[in-house]
Amino acid sequence: MEVPIVKLDDYRYEIPKGYKPGMRVPGRVYANEKMLKGILKDRCLEQVANGATLPGIVEASIAMPDIHFGYGLPIGGVVATDVGGEGVVSPGGVGFDINCGVRLLRTHLHVDDVRKHLRNLVQALYHRVPAGVGSRRDLKLGPADMTSVLTKGARWAAEQGYGSSADLPHTESAGVLPGADPDQVSQKALERGRRQVGTLGSGNHFLEIQMVDTVYDDRMGDAFGLFPGGIVVMIHTGSRGFGHQVCTDYLALMERVMTKYDIRLPDRQLACVPFSSREGQSYLGAMRAAANFAFANRQCIQGAVEKAFLETLQISPRDLGMITLYDVAHNIVKEEEHQVGGKPRRLAVHRKGATRAFPPGHGEIPEDYRAVGQPVLIPGDMGRYSFVLAGTAGSMAECFGSTCHGAGRRMSRHAAKRAARGRNLHRELEDRGVIVMASGRATMAEEMPEAYKDVADVVDVVDRAGIAAKVARLRPIGCVKG
Repeated sequence: MEVPIVKLDDYRYEIPKGYKPGMRVPGRVYANEKMLKGILKDRCLEQVANGATLPGIVEASIAMPDIHFGYGLPIGGVVATDVGGEGVVSPGGVGFDINCGVRLLRTHLHVDDVRKHLRNLVQALYHRVPAGVGSRRDLKLGPADMTSVLTKGARWAAEQGYGSSADLPHTESAGVLPGADPDQVSQKALERGRRQVGTLGSGNHFLEIQMVDTVYDDRMGDAFGLFPGGIVVMIHTGSRGFGHQVCTDYLALMERVMTKYDIRLPDRQLACVPFSSREGQSYLGAMRAAANFAFANRQCIQGAVEKAFLETLQISPRDLGMITLYDVAHNIVKEEEHQVGGKPRRLAVHRKGATRAFPPGHGEIPEDYRAVGQPVLIPGDMGRYSFVLAGTAGSMAECFGSTCHGAGRRMSRHAAKRAARGRNLHRELEDRGVIVMASGRATMAEEMPEAYKDVADVVDVVDRAGIAAKVARLRPIGCVKG
């Protein structure tokens, strides 16, 4: 049966609440007509409808324009449940790569300062930041160190000399989620993560040197320290095998105990338990630990990036001026206060392939950005561009302070490999002005630009719908792929 879609306006569509038995709220999809045609070919809208059956869900099961099929909730999905009522927490609403996210580093450099050194820079980054399946660092953390990583997050990394404490205010939640509980993490997860702090991983994770191609809003661009031709570095990775194991462990647990709470859902991949239950609180303690692992991971990678730039360019830290512009999570569940029906309510906001986008004036935004809104980092593919946006009042009113997170896949990895046969992707990208180093040919094929939607289309939808505002476009010039 085809999922019914009702057009609300040029950028909003609705799946009626009555489409599927058990739906408690409608589905809301942000897209334009062109993008919707592709979305309808995927099974992701069925997952949007399934998400609308979660106990305690409020307002809508939301899909961003980068939506595609995922595990349980679609990638590009947002659901919020009432923690004061019957609201649940669902690992499938967060995903396996807990706190997969994006960190953007700004510098004092102009593209002319790095052009002749670019190949050496990419090589230095590739050698300093381990990438690929199962990638590990020589740094192996003992039990006490792991506890510190899981409870202190990015602050632990800054204390070890990776970046500095000045980066922390420009990290979502200051780089640490309170309430992390290492005791709720399995030994297997701890073992998987022990040598993965400071590593990029595989799949769509990357480390990219970019130049600011266009500034759309000078006021916001100035607030974020962005200028035409400026060099920035984007880091996209998460909690690695550690977070994957946490998700695996708790999905198995919740599938076993759902019946105890009389919860029945159309898809067991959305296995969940009441937010306040013992199992729910255990998952949240472990999930927050994994989120802190990811914050520490990106902070450690930043330290390696800075060293690569300093050594390759032979300049001083002052001349480099590298600091975190912002760091955002896009696979996470957080307890937040939002207005529902005109009244404040505590909600468990699940963002799975969706980015927090708080508006101007919000107390959780760093003071130097508060007048313009939270920076929102939207990576594209390695051949085209990425974007910096800012959070808006519209995002807070409609989407629990959330917006899109990237381009979104349009081809499966298998289909991308087929399409790449016989092509020299390294040469094609160099012809576009992008030097790429990857851990293998398969990675290059799976991640080729055509495998993704055009992120400009995604960004245009959220900008025109008013749930994020365009600030700048970034063009890749050097890339390390896992």
